[in-house]
Amino acid sequence: MVKWLRWISMRVAIVADVHGNLAALEAVLEDLDGVRPDVVVHGGDLAFNGPRPVEVVDRVRELGWPGVIGNMDQALGGRPTEARLAWARERLGPERTAWLQELPLQWREADRLALVHAVPGDPWRVVNPEASDEELREIYGPLGAAVAVYCHIHRPYVRRLGDLTVANTGSVGLPHDGDPRASYLVVEDGRLEHRRVAYDVERAVAEVLASGLPLAEAVARTYRTGLFSRQP
Repeated sequence: MVKWLRWISMRVAIVADVHGNLAALEAVLEDLDGVRPDVVVHGGDLAFNGPRPVEVVDRVRELGWPGVIGNMDQALGGRPTEARLAWARERLGPERTAWLQELPLQWREADRLALVHAVPGDPWRVVNPEASDEELREIYGPLGAAVAVYCHIHRPYVRRLGDLTVANTGSVGLPHDGDPRASYLVVEDGRLEHRRVAYDVERAVAEVLASGLPLAEAVARTYRTGLFSRQP
């Protein structure tokens, strides 16, 4: 009973998909000062495809946030042939890269809240907001939590399915829902709130264009539009 009472008064912030965008992360940290969560958890994909991977990873480690591994965190542990992965891995170095590989696939608070990057046991599978209720229950119901949260798709939403709520955090550093503001999720006593935080987009654009990151022009376009862009 004591643990349950602790949970219902507990405010959890979930910060995911920073993707090396330090300007966006710093704005979220300032917003968190006002939200004052009891715990902040990260949802993975901290470093890849942004200009400041080292600073982002170091800041999260300094803050001591627990978290889960993202698909691109996992990819950095292999032998990356994709140019942006190789660029990020070279800058991170072996110790930071190894730290990312040690992150778990799941974080949870008893049977109340469970966090995965994509789906249970797999940080790569894409589950879009258009998924049916049946598909969401089939995928996230086995977590056995009242609230199941995932990241990965950069498109925030909440779906209530009776005794199960499924939510996506959105992305701090690379939103894909047409809103360029950073997105993160706050969960408290079954209530879910997406926080949208404006940040200095032009600072992030300048940093990525000056960084030498491959396909930097496409990343800059995503910063400005909040929409996925692959072409330079």
